[in-house]
Amino acid sequence: MNTAISPKTYTVRTLGCQMNVHDSERMAGLLEEQGLVRVQEVPQAAARATEAGDEGADVVVINTCSVRENAANKLFGNLGQLAAVKRERPDMQIAVGGCLAQQMREKIVQKAPWVDVVFGTHNIDVLPVLLKRSAHNREAAVEIEESLKVFPSTLPTRRESSYSAWVSISVGCNNTCTFCIVPHLRGKERDRRPGEILAEIEAVVAQGAIEVTLLGQNVNSYGVNFGHRGAFADLLRQAGQIPGLERLRFTSPHPAAFREDVIEAMAQTPTVMPSLHMPLQSGSDRVLRAMRRSYRTRRFDRILEQVRASIPNAAITTDIIVGFPGETEEDFQQTLDVVERSRFASAFTFIYSPRPGTPAADMPDQVPPQVAQERYERLVALQDRISTEDARALEGQTVEVLVSEHHGKKDAASARLSGRARDNRLVHVGLPAGVKFGVDVRPGDLVSARVTHGAPHHLIADSALENGLFEVRRTRAGDIWQQANPTPEQARKVGLGMPTIRPRS
Repeated sequence: MNTAISPKTYTVRTLGCQMNVHDSERMAGLLEEQGLVRVQEVPQAAARATEAGDEGADVVVINTCSVRENAANKLFGNLGQLAAVKRERPDMQIAVGGCLAQQMREKIVQKAPWVDVVFGTHNIDVLPVLLKRSAHNREAAVEIEESLKVFPSTLPTRRESSYSAWVSISVGCNNTCTFCIVPHLRGKERDRRPGEILAEIEAVVAQGAIEVTLLGQNVNSYGVNFGHRGAFADLLRQAGQIPGLERLRFTSPHPAAFREDVIEAMAQTPTVMPSLHMPLQSGSDRVLRAMRRSYRTRRFDRILEQVRASIPNAAITTDIIVGFPGETEEDFQQTLDVVERSRFASAFTFIYSPRPGTPAADMPDQVPPQVAQERYERLVALQDRISTEDARALEGQTVEVLVSEHHGKKDAASARLSGRARDNRLVHVGLPAGVKFGVDVRPGDLVSARVTHGAPHHLIADSALENGLFEVRRTRAGDIWQQANPTPEQARKVGLGMPTIRPRS
């Protein structure tokens, strides 16, 4: 039965890291260039959505991750749910891309023959062609390239946010960490020329973005392809001077290649935000050596000391793997020791899971799951204590929050809005009586409020509810969001577009 609705619709589901999120924006841009429309914009299509996650779309793209052990289970669980929808709507197309697609290739179609398209990390640009080929031939179209053919940033983009944008400065990675499959799936590092990056930043700012995050598997090794060791520091300084850009971030650096000139550029460029994600992975030098991480804890400690000396208010976050093969209780205690003295604002903590094709998967002395789980719980408890202590130390301080379109889970009930502070902490801000979200303060606007409560994973800034500080700086980004999301009341009004400030004291 043909249940297609005009116009043809799509949805892209993203699994994995920020690089995948950015790739998904490119996939969406390619589909829209072909005339497809995001399913949320076609109510008739969205109304047929099922619990399988199809959202009612004619084309469902799943952009996969391959970092975690359960990635394949998660993908095939999702595909299994979509099979029933496909039987009801046979013209619906399912495409699988990303790292797991690059790794599994034809095996995806062998296990889930109802999938129409499989494409890899190196050929995002062929997605529309593969969809047409599959529909014409009535069979799956699988195409995987071994190396990058088209740099993703040259492709059309459908950005998820009007106020915040990702900009890739490189793809791939030259490191050989024994636990990581990414270099195999993304390839060797390839850097874009500085002029191309700066031009893209200028373009997204012209479109309304006031925040940009520079992306790379190892951003601070940027410049290796054209022999300029100080290229990343120079890029931060140049990007930070672009008119209209208010917040510049980057992720993720590697401790081994992190240079003092980058710290100086961060400290001396007001647009660069006081936040830094610095992956530790382990606090044991012995484990770091087994991981083939080319730094030791002394080097890591020194980086944090230098950052905090130059940027005292910096919030530093990290990644930590628990239960790497051969990790002893002594090794794990050394990790706890580094976490204790590093005072991370937060940590992304993982129990090691073997990835086929990585050296670590075949290492002896794999840590028993129950041991790894117990260590993981101890690490999380320690980090939660530190995060709570540091968050409570911020109570009474003023934060400037870039308002997000997506509320916190309890924002609607508590009359709050949510967003990120300059140091990238999540903040929930109480709204004064009579102030409407989406009207008086919009996604993309900047709100200043005072922190009233610090929790491990967020701050509460309810100063407005106590007749205290609540100031709104309306931005171009907020104007653009409002133009795209007018309320009936706004549609009847003609505003002057003047910035407003609502102090309460």
